[in-house]
Amino acid sequence: MIATGTPIIEARGLTRCYGKRRAVDRVNFAVAQGEVFAFLGPNGAGKSTTVRMLTGYMPPSEGSARVAGFDVVVDPVAAREHIGVVPEEANVYADLTVWQNVMLMGELHAIGRRRRTERGTELLGLFGLLGREKQRGRALSKGLRQRLMLCMALIADPEILFLDEPTSGLDVASVHAIHDVIRRMNRERGTTVFLTTHNIEEAGDLCHRVAIINQGQLVAVDTPQALRSTIESRRSIEVRFVVPGVTPGDVLPDAAAAEVVPLVDGFRVFAAEPGRLAQEIAIRSAAKGIRIAALNTFAPTLEDVFLQITSRAIAASKGTPVDALTA
Repeated sequence: MIATGTPIIEARGLTRCYGKRRAVDRVNFAVAQGEVFAFLGPNGAGKSTTVRMLTGYMPPSEGSARVAGFDVVVDPVAAREHIGVVPEEANVYADLTVWQNVMLMGELHAIGRRRRTERGTELLGLFGLLGREKQRGRALSKGLRQRLMLCMALIADPEILFLDEPTSGLDVASVHAIHDVIRRMNRERGTTVFLTTHNIEEAGDLCHRVAIINQGQLVAVDTPQALRSTIESRRSIEVRFVVPGVTPGDVLPDAAAAEVVPLVDGFRVFAAEPGRLAQEIAIRSAAKGIRIAALNTFAPTLEDVFLQITSRAIAASKGTPVDALTA
């Protein structure tokens, strides 16, 4: 086991080139043992390529990666002994049953029959697959195949679990099942989870820290809360009125200077001091006899952060002055 606090995953200058194009460009980060770490970015940003390098399935063009203390190029077999991998596409064995898929993976990891039987039964129960043991892989839906892939990856009880877009295109029940098991494995077993996703809500709900990658470059790494705090100007107030037709100019002290998003029965306005502005809206509305149905303040969402950071990164790569972007 790696000592707590020691990076269990580490990338240094990690780069992957395809011809002259850098799919991953000099990426640096470290993941602590027991951390749930999200690698967030749009499609084509370099997420899956990074995972393939970290898990030893693709050599880096430059830089290095260490997993569980082992260089994934120098000691790939030793590194893989500590990891479980669930790729974006669920690659179960179509002609084998659910039970046979899980048992085969246990045999490949040299797990004794008794232990793999106990562990397999436990995992099928966790993922709602008990009763489907005799179903063949080809008969399962995409969501059930993904659950089965997780059972296969967890049969050896790995220290580190790599999940590449684990809930992409899945039904709600499968998403909830996968999220619940990720939380449980992390909480009860201390499993380190490296999760790639373009689902911002998923990253915010599950992960201790979030790394944002865009066009192959890492543009931010921090906790979801800290990332939200970087764009305090995206805090907002949503106000809805009893009677439609109220305009921002009717109740806002400086409507012309405000960033306003119209709603059917009101509007949303972004402000650095939403509490103060909410009070002013309430006072002005009362003075004019305008009845408010609802008045709420909102902190920036992780989606706001993502859009802000990636738009700045794109502008910088094109030479656009950052000041030209909305603050």
